Amino acid sequence: MKCVELLAPAKNLETAIAAINSGADAIYIGASYFGARKNAPNSLDDIKKLVNYAHKFYVKIHVTINTILNDEELTEAIELVKTLYNIGVDAIIVQDMGLVKAAIDGKIPPIQIHASTQCDNRTLEKAKFFNDIGLSRVILARELSLDEIRNICANCTCEVETFIHGALCVSYSGQCYMSYANGGRSANRGECAQPCRKKYSLVDDKGRILLKDKYLLSLKDFNASQFIEELIDSGIKSFKIEGRLKDINYVKNVVAYYSELINNYAGRTSSGKVFLDFKPNLYKSFNRGFTDYFLKQRGQCFNFLSPKSRGEKLGKVKRVFQNYFEMDVSVNTQDGLCFVSDGKMQGFLVNKIDGNKIYPNKMPGIKTGTIIYRNYDAKYDKMLNNSKTVRKIAAKILVKGNIIYAFDEDNNKVCIDVPNGEPANNLNKMLQTFAEQMKKSGNSEFYIIEVDIRDQKIPFMPIAKLNELRRELLSLLMIERLKNYKRISQKPIGYKDFYKRTFDYRANVLNSEAVSFYNNCNCKITEMALESSNVIKSGIELMRTKHCLKYAANLCSQPCGKLFLVDENGKKYPLGFDCKNCEMVVYNP
Repeated sequence: MKCVELLAPAKNLETAIAAINSGADAIYIGASYFGARKNAPNSLDDIKKLVNYAHKFYVKIHVTINTILNDEELTEAIELVKTLYNIGVDAIIVQDMGLVKAAIDGKIPPIQIHASTQCDNRTLEKAKFFNDIGLSRVILARELSLDEIRNICANCTCEVETFIHGALCVSYSGQCYMSYANGGRSANRGECAQPCRKKYSLVDDKGRILLKDKYLLSLKDFNASQFIEELIDSGIKSFKIEGRLKDINYVKNVVAYYSELINNYAGRTSSGKVFLDFKPNLYKSFNRGFTDYFLKQRGQCFNFLSPKSRGEKLGKVKRVFQNYFEMDVSVNTQDGLCFVSDGKMQGFLVNKIDGNKIYPNKMPGIKTGTIIYRNYDAKYDKMLNNSKTVRKIAAKILVKGNIIYAFDEDNNKVCIDVPNGEPANNLNKMLQTFAEQMKKSGNSEFYIIEVDIRDQKIPFMPIAKLNELRRELLSLLMIERLKNYKRISQKPIGYKDFYKRTFDYRANVLNSEAVSFYNNCNCKITEMALESSNVIKSGIELMRTKHCLKYAANLCSQPCGKLFLVDENGKKYPLGFDCKNCEMVVYNP
């Protein structure tokens, strides 16, 4: 059976531990700086605590250093990598080729390097380049089809990681410059202002408004759950959940759902069993509606109504009265409900329930037949808050001769001597008590699946002594587990010819070492990253996306002239259309 990794996001230590307890095989988290989510920093002390907890379950820790760096920052980042390696971090996720050059030059220790999706890994040529220079893993763009993913996996020997759930960037990752162009906040520097979640209008060159004041660049959330088996069969090693800014309950719920799902089709790269005390449900957590994007075929991936959570569909309103409405559905007080009216999403809270009568805190145009969604389930959220879900490692205890052995599910083994003592007056009862107490693994990270007493040489011991003996044995077993944890080193990296001879600002090169890296790969950088200047030229690509507004507006087969995207301030962005590749380009005015 194949073994795969479920990779979970964490904005902080508490969320990371919850993700591990819910079934994650690996965690990706940001350090204090140089992460693509600047609002999710973590101290080195917290990362060290996380490493110590994660490695108990053979869970790996990946730290994001996936922004582009100037020369001064590159020096700092190299020192950060050294520290991360020393505290036990398993891998770093990088965008800047200056860090890759530092690895080639021997300036950083042999920590595994993963090519971030911010590297724009949407072609076989790009994936093979990172594979051929020797990186441990390539993280694919979200826009790829199953066939494209299979092809990349078949032609790369490195590990391949793909997203399976969460928010979608409308642009190819690493190739969006709208936030920087509009306000100086660079997505490639971890400061994206999310212009894709704002309102726009679509107009033509004659001034006609085709779509007015809608969230034209806002996509639904990704959900690949129905394709997990096919993705496993394609050769994917790691399944990534988006969400380093999401709250702890989101992470608990989504990780638990995919952990249970993956268990149906593959083995896992970490250890332990999750003792779940809630039923995971993806629709109970934040979502803008779901899409499988381009995995099989183009679908409706956009949500023009709102960038906010829509949640789960409940049903239709039966009747409306002055201060309440009737629905045959189970809801709770303080639930958040929403609906679409006149092309807009509106929401309210439930103040009171009386049978099928729902009393909201306001009545914003609710009508008979209105479809109601629940985007906040107060009861479910409380259940997640109070969840006692734990993760424990299977272990066996064997008594043979005068020695007590403990074995865990990964074949780690320790032993202690049976204490000396007076023979038990009732040996059978003593053996029964011994077995019962050894099975009570208490607050340890283990659960005992078997106590095997081969030789009946157990002396009399009070329960307190038995508990002390068990604690000592399991403590030694955990020490042995951690001692035997195998961190995989990054194999040597070298230079290979890049598949382009020249590369412009879209290479996102901000430091001299990254320039040297591409030069050594026989590729000339013709323009430094946009972030190297405050002046952005007219006519350059600010975004390239598989989300096409011509397609969304049913204009593919119609002559429509030039089209423009107009923001709420009246700024007009020319649009271009690469119909052969089904891509849309947003240009700087």
